[in-house]
Amino acid sequence: MNIRNTEVQSEVYGWLFEKLMDLGLSEKVAHSVNSVLLIIVLGILLYVVDYLFSKVLLLFILKTVRKTKTKFDDFLIRNKVVKYFMHIITVVIAKYFLPLIFMGFPKWIGAMVKITDIVLIVTIGLFINGIIKSVRDWFKTKKAFEDKPLDSYTQVVTMLIFFVCGIIIFSMLTGKSPYAFLISLGAASAVLMLIFKDTILGFVASIQVSANDMVRVGDWVEMPKYGADGDVISINLNTVKVKNWDKTITTVPTYAFITDSFKNWRGMSESGGRRIKRSIHLKMSSFRFCAPEDLEKFKKYRLIKDYIIEKEKEIAEHNTKLGDANMISVNIRRLTNIGIFRIYAEKYIFEKSEISKQMTIMVRQLEPTSKGLPLEIYCFSSDIRWVYYEKIAADIFDHLLTVASEFGLEIFEEPSGSDFAKLIEKTNDKN
Repeated sequence: MNIRNTEVQSEVYGWLFEKLMDLGLSEKVAHSVNSVLLIIVLGILLYVVDYLFSKVLLLFILKTVRKTKTKFDDFLIRNKVVKYFMHIITVVIAKYFLPLIFMGFPKWIGAMVKITDIVLIVTIGLFINGIIKSVRDWFKTKKAFEDKPLDSYTQVVTMLIFFVCGIIIFSMLTGKSPYAFLISLGAASAVLMLIFKDTILGFVASIQVSANDMVRVGDWVEMPKYGADGDVISINLNTVKVKNWDKTITTVPTYAFITDSFKNWRGMSESGGRRIKRSIHLKMSSFRFCAPEDLEKFKKYRLIKDYIIEKEKEIAEHNTKLGDANMISVNIRRLTNIGIFRIYAEKYIFEKSEISKQMTIMVRQLEPTSKGLPLEIYCFSSDIRWVYYEKIAADIFDHLLTVASEFGLEIFEEPSGSDFAKLIEKTNDKN
């Protein structure tokens, strides 16, 4: 292109081109050098604009944001919404000057403008995505949304945004309508479904999890198949992250909460009570009827004094009605050390302030086994925090395991090596 014989489209380009030609450069070289110089000038200009926005305007915005009470503008800054907006302005400026820079290479102008348009579309997509993330973060501060899988919804919207951006870019590069792209996409749907199988399953599962209120952020879930036992810290489109009690992170596919079984302890947390269900195994050989002196001793125990006095009266009346039959020990009713100990344990638990009185309190006998008679303690601690729950349970069993001997009861435990050694030693002494 001979710029001297054609109408000058830009005074800047023409003036600089004339100066290069005066230096004795050929027309082609002058165009090349001219474009390079203008690219350098544009680069400096964009750097200055970006610097002014980043350092001056951004600082002004930050000062303004700190003064406001709402947190939404803080989230806009954190998710780089302002930064992406500045990049949009920078790309628009670059697009405006591209025809000037490549005036000597008109065939390049169309391609460079397309590249700039693609960058602009991607930047706009990032800008909109930043706004969506800011809305998500703002919703997370609201109590009504704190347990909702907002990350999953955000990921779905993000995919839609960049899907639309991809369609627009495809149309720009091929010159075809978006409708043609969608038709070709439908033909390849089987392949796409295979590629995005996990994403599709995760999307459907996240909707079902949210709609059925199966899992929330903050729930304590237990999923042995995946080794998950802890609090849910995030619910995404494809995965649910669980922070285990040993501080490790387990990642579980979202759809696994639909297809597999798991335990959610939310009901326990919301009830305000955590169940204590443990047993004391007692030697059945230590069970016996209580002698009068035993009952006199037990009457000194504050928790069961009234119970024993009342039972003595009830049993005396019953045995008197038997007449001569009460001369046979099998016919009469008598108190046992295991029965009195069971009542003592129940009253001891009921008296503790750390045990919820609104929930079940029970001390029951389970089926006897080769390890003795299991006496199960069943109640709920009023403090559901793990550390305090274990302390409450330990206090109960510390006392009951120790006080059992006061009722003439023995705790069952497997014989150890030292027990066998003592038995052998006694046998040898006798011999």
